[in-house]
Amino acid sequence: MTSLLQVSNLSKSYKLDGFWFNRKSVSALEPLSFEIQAYKTLAIVGETASGKSTLAKLLVGAEKPTTGNIKLNGQRLQHGNFKQRCQHIRMIFQDSGTTLNPSLTIQQLLDEPLRLNTDLTELARNKLIRETLQKVGLLGEHMSFYPHMFSGGQKQRISLARAIILKPQVIILDEALAALDPSLRSQMINLLLDLQQQMGLAYILISHNLGIVRHFSDKMMVLCKGRVLEVGDTQQLLRNPQHKYTKKLIMNQHFKLPKN
Repeated sequence: MTSLLQVSNLSKSYKLDGFWFNRKSVSALEPLSFEIQAYKTLAIVGETASGKSTLAKLLVGAEKPTTGNIKLNGQRLQHGNFKQRCQHIRMIFQDSGTTLNPSLTIQQLLDEPLRLNTDLTELARNKLIRETLQKVGLLGEHMSFYPHMFSGGQKQRISLARAIILKPQVIILDEALAALDPSLRSQMINLLLDLQQQMGLAYILISHNLGIVRHFSDKMMVLCKGRVLEVGDTQQLLRNPQHKYTKKLIMNQHFKLPKN
């Protein structure tokens, strides 16, 4: 199967304060490469300051890479072309409540990306908003509600609706399941997997929770201090980690895979 997203030699360094001739740089992400196909999920795991969030920012275009390039369907994504990124690569964060403007109705929240990125009429946009809400397990009537009227799990569904309404190809889940209790998390994972099959989505899951990673991802990449330590099939890597850092992550979470 042809790769949907191709990342090649991607890195990010930041200049430290100082005189121009004496400025030093610190590497937040050392050059890395990976590919992901439609219908697949790549998990990025590591402790705080491992480079996970930096990678996510580079993928959505919030940061300019120091080196490397990102290709979608073989076409290079140019930094600064936010409309192109917005349509094809979307992101869902851990705290959905802080990303939903409390002064806007759900209809207004979901209408904004459509107005900015499509030529749909108001009638067509409202029809798509209603259909998208139903896709994520909400009601069309919820269009007139405000974010504070929803539970945490429902707010995450609204964030998901906003992410998929432009029919993207890649969705980055930045600890998007971490704040949910186990039952809601299970429901959300099932919903995400259903949408992945319906829409041919590729997911990039950023998580420190290896239980979520095990249930949700096909492939796993381990980051530490901006470097890739190992990458491979999720189940195999969790059963037989090669790097001591990966072994430490598993041990710290008292994580065990069933033998069968």
